[in-house]
Amino acid sequence: MRSYGNLLGTLAVILLSGAQLVGQTERPRIRDLGLSPGLLPTGPLNAITDVAGVKVGHVTLIRGRSIRTGVTAILPHGGNVFQEKAPAAVYVGNGFGKAAGFLQVQELGLIETPIVLTNTLSVGTALEAVVRWTLRQKGNETVRSVNAVVGETNDGYLNDIRGLHVKPEDVWRAIEKATAGPVAEGSIGAGTGTRALGWKGGIGSASRVLPERAGGYTVGALVQTNYGGILTIMGRPIGEPPSFSDAASTPQEVGSVMIVLATDAPLDARNLGRLAKRAVLGLARTGSYMSNGSGDFVIAFSTRNRVPYRGDGLTQEATYLRNDAMSLLFLATVEAVEEAIYNSLLKATTVTGRDGNTVKALPVELLREALE
Repeated sequence: MRSYGNLLGTLAVILLSGAQLVGQTERPRIRDLGLSPGLLPTGPLNAITDVAGVKVGHVTLIRGRSIRTGVTAILPHGGNVFQEKAPAAVYVGNGFGKAAGFLQVQELGLIETPIVLTNTLSVGTALEAVVRWTLRQKGNETVRSVNAVVGETNDGYLNDIRGLHVKPEDVWRAIEKATAGPVAEGSIGAGTGTRALGWKGGIGSASRVLPERAGGYTVGALVQTNYGGILTIMGRPIGEPPSFSDAASTPQEVGSVMIVLATDAPLDARNLGRLAKRAVLGLARTGSYMSNGSGDFVIAFSTRNRVPYRGDGLTQEATYLRNDAMSLLFLATVEAVEEAIYNSLLKATTVTGRDGNTVKALPVELLREALE
């Protein structure tokens, strides 16, 4: 039988979880404030799931006073990703991080598993979990090599990261819960314990749609924000800028950020790599200067021209965009990443975690005043 103390602890966790969910629905996105970053229009959901076939799932771990972490999974399509690999590329702005699976993506230009985001010390657990999940899928009975893709940021300020609380079951649940609808944002999934630019960070997403004359393609972005810098929104610094002559006010070099890009444009790995490079321009617009302690990682994939695991013959045919058709896709990428980061900050709720550490949500009124 549970003790009275344990019962109160359990009740506290339930109430905290409920409060965070309430905050999740009440907090605005950037466009709810009447602001429209960028020039290009958004997709219907203004999320990475505006790219047809892409799915996102979260598992949030909020337990007791010190566990504030989770898992976010991004599926390139609803089929067997190993059997139908997606063209992909990676870009590393600053390599202070623990991204797994990037080398093979860089070498072969393909991803063959869901992309999973979590905390730094749970990369190993997530890696094994994605491998086991992939091996279990129908059609993969003879597979003997899997390149799982796992990204991370360090949530150790709010989360008992040394406790290794993410388990394989959490990764599997995030993958299985993935849907193609609206993307939950803020203090959720892999963004539960993150902080960014002096405020509570989290998961954010956005999209852009090209004009029909440019192909009508969609670019979607999903970010896990946990980095330092000088918060800037739509070109304006928010809050009191630091004085670099005073060491105490120098922006903290917390890291990092994971950026996932999806598009339905028919791009090969080389041009997906060029797309991924532009993502850090959107990151810079928000005040990041990719400090020494920040890991800034981008992975980009296309839902077009999937590559079968076992193809017939020695060659394969596909149609790809020309280089001179890329410029508006670059702009779409910069704008989608910028807005996804804004959404991660605005949708995030105030969180108290390990050792009583608290990271406050970005005050909406502060933003209104700065932009007015």
